[in-house]
Amino acid sequence: MLTQVELNFVEKFLNTGHLSPEEKTAHLRAQLDGLTDELLEAYPGKINLYQSTLNSEDTYWFSLQEVKKLMYNESNRRKIAKRGLSYSNGEPSPMSGAELASMLKSNVRFKSTDGIKCPELKLSEEDLNWWRDAKLGMFIHWGAYSIIGRGEWVMHHEQIPQDDYRKIAMSFNPKAFDARKWAKLAKDAGMGYMVMTARHHDGFSLWDSPGSYGQFTTMQADARRDFVKAYTDAAREQGLGVGLYYSPLDWRFPGYFEPVEKYDNALLLKKQAYDQIEELMSRYGKIDILWYDGSWLAHKGSDAGGAWLWEPIQLNRMVRKYNAKTVINERSGWEGDFSCDEGPHDLNGSIIPFPWEKNFSIGGSWAWRPENKAMPFEKVMDLILNVFIRDGNALLNVTPDQDGVIPEDQVQLFLRIGEWMRANGESVYGTRGGPWQPVDGIYGTTCRENIVYIHILDPQAFRGVKLPPLEGKVLACQTLSSDSLTFKQDDDGITISVPEACWQTVDTIVKLVLDGTVHR
Repeated sequence: MLTQVELNFVEKFLNTGHLSPEEKTAHLRAQLDGLTDELLEAYPGKINLYQSTLNSEDTYWFSLQEVKKLMYNESNRRKIAKRGLSYSNGEPSPMSGAELASMLKSNVRFKSTDGIKCPELKLSEEDLNWWRDAKLGMFIHWGAYSIIGRGEWVMHHEQIPQDDYRKIAMSFNPKAFDARKWAKLAKDAGMGYMVMTARHHDGFSLWDSPGSYGQFTTMQADARRDFVKAYTDAAREQGLGVGLYYSPLDWRFPGYFEPVEKYDNALLLKKQAYDQIEELMSRYGKIDILWYDGSWLAHKGSDAGGAWLWEPIQLNRMVRKYNAKTVINERSGWEGDFSCDEGPHDLNGSIIPFPWEKNFSIGGSWAWRPENKAMPFEKVMDLILNVFIRDGNALLNVTPDQDGVIPEDQVQLFLRIGEWMRANGESVYGTRGGPWQPVDGIYGTTCRENIVYIHILDPQAFRGVKLPPLEGKVLACQTLSSDSLTFKQDDDGITISVPEACWQTVDTIVKLVLDGTVHR
């Protein structure tokens, strides 16, 4: 546990919001240089114990995570310097996730905010528009761990020996797998893209991969099948964006857990990642989304902290060679085209001023567990609506079982989401957050061209609310079913009367038509 003196020292890492990026870099460097190697190794464990006494939903808990990342990264930097290696291959972002959350007065928690910068790799706003317009996607966690049914981390958490786990994986032979059913469900749910786990942290690859270390793939398993091919074909048939999840880390490599001490083995891990990503980018046609996960090393530090090994700029230049317009997330150590907030925690705070996506599992865990139940429809809708009004996308994960069947309660939930989106999608698809900042729990807005959609989450609390002024004149105020509503617009703002007969249980939507383009 942290003593008061140690806690005071940790606080020095957090009090940097008033500093310029250059001043912050110098300040953090001075703090880290003052720590011996022994203290660097000991501090994160003490912070872990201290965090166990706190609420993990608090921003402060998240801030302590950032401090641990700094310390882990610095420890690695010192170790590899002794080997004569360079720690980084670019300039990291100057803002931490905790600082961003504080600035936005938000509890959005981005997984990686210190990625290496490389502007030439980033897609233009125009190239990102299709993804941002789509708003909703289906995430699929499925692999050898689905046979066991205790989550996607089961190999690591239960310390299953490699040989034993391989025997389980080699029995992978899903009897009811039908990628067309998955894609049809995504389409029926109103989704614009899909992302499937091509390979998770256990190293088991769902395609015919010559680059797989030890030929640990579904082609060697009982299935003798390339599931990535079936999936990409099915998604395209439905007109959906094709996304692939790939984890560079692999628990089968000792060099992942001790990358400096077992550097030669870590290089084999790196080679596998490069070979496999090249396969995925070159053999399956146009890949619309590349969704990295797990570029940090030994489950410590940040994704950018592993950049000395992965060299993400070089890696993603290769991706761009095969798929110039692939939308790439931030989890490779490069800053990426969009950022990710993970988990089903509630959202609050301001509109996020850059492309982002919230991902969470509707099935209680990322991978199939037979005892799990689907989330309530109302909870899922509350989460995704709070994403849309903060200008983000939502990626909803399903958990197919060992035979490739998505549990029926998850199917029914997706169908209800699709029904809602068909009725109300004009207020979501192709919109951007704004023009007004959300008021937590009460309302938020989306907009397109000359239309503002007010998403009223609590109609009772919305009564009497005066919306901020708009530059344009409101020509019409109505529900999505074209029922006219009484409103008043003056220099101080806009008030709207929404009768109880128009209230909806999930989201009461008011449509404002302006005389000109909305200014966000």
